[in-house]
Amino acid sequence: MVLHKFDFAEPRSLEEVHALLGEHGDDAKLMAGGTALMLFMRQKLVQPAVIVSLRHVPGLHTVEALDGGVRIGALVTHRRAELDPLVQQRFPALRDTLRHVATIRIRNMGTLGGNLAHADPAQDPPAMLIALGASVRLAGPNGVRTVPLDEFFTGYYETVLEPGEVLTHIDIPGPRGDFRQAWSKFLPRSVDDYATVAVGVGLTLAPDGQRVADVRIGIGSAGETPIRARAAEDVLRGQLLTDDVLRAAGEAAAAECDPLTDVRGSAEYKREMVKVWVRRTIRKAVEATGGGRPA
Repeated sequence: MVLHKFDFAEPRSLEEVHALLGEHGDDAKLMAGGTALMLFMRQKLVQPAVIVSLRHVPGLHTVEALDGGVRIGALVTHRRAELDPLVQQRFPALRDTLRHVATIRIRNMGTLGGNLAHADPAQDPPAMLIALGASVRLAGPNGVRTVPLDEFFTGYYETVLEPGEVLTHIDIPGPRGDFRQAWSKFLPRSVDDYATVAVGVGLTLAPDGQRVADVRIGIGSAGETPIRARAAEDVLRGQLLTDDVLRAAGEAAAAECDPLTDVRGSAEYKREMVKVWVRRTIRKAVEATGGGRPA
C-alpha cells in the first residue's frame, strides 16, 4: 500500500521538536518507533503532513537507576527494556510483560514511550506499569510535568498530553518492604495476539508476612483505557489472602471494568476472566520470591 506524501523532520533537541509541533500543529505527528503510526497511516486513519522523528533527540534512549527504581527513556525499545539488567533485577514482572509483547520484530522496533502515548487499551505494558506505580514525564514548550500513569489515559486512544508535549521518560519508583509483583496474560488465540484480559499486580506484605500492607492492580483489555482496580485494592489492604478475600477482590475488579465485545470474547466473558485472573495473579505475586528489591 502506497503512503500519502509527507515531510520527515529529524530534530536534534526537544526545543526543535516543540518548534516543529508549534509550527505545524495538528498536521504533525510524533514518531518514536513508528510501529503504530505506520499501521495507522497504511489504514489511512491518520495522514500527517509532517512526521517529527524523535530518534535523534538526546536523553531518550537510556535506562537509569532512580532512587532504588528505574527511569526508562521514551525511545527505549521493548526488547532493550526486557533485557536490561536493572529492569530484570528490580522489576522482573515488567520483564515478563515485555517478553510477551507481540513478536520479537515488533519488540525490537516499538518503544515503551510510543506504546504509552499510543494509548491502545489492549497493549500489555500499561497495566503492569500502573501496578508498579509508574509515572510519566511530559515535556512541553512551557516546561516539564510528571503525571501518574493511572491518570495519564483519558479515553480510547486518548491521553492527557497537551499540544506540543512530548512523553520523555517513564519513572518506576523503587520497591519498599516485602514487595511482590506478577503479570498474567490470558489469550486463547496466538501467543503474539492482544490479551483477552491482562493483569499486573504490585503487592507489599505486612511485616507478619501474611496480611497485605499495600497493593496496586492494573488491568488491560478490559475497558476504553488501561484500568487501575482501586476498589479491588481496597478489598485487599490489611487483609489475609483467604479464598473469600481473593474472590471478593476479583468481583470488585470485574465491577470496575467495562470491556468491549470483540473477537477475543464478549464483554460478559471478559468480566468473568477478570475475576479469575485477578485472583490468580495476586496468588502468583505472593508466591514470587527473589528479585524486585533494590540491590
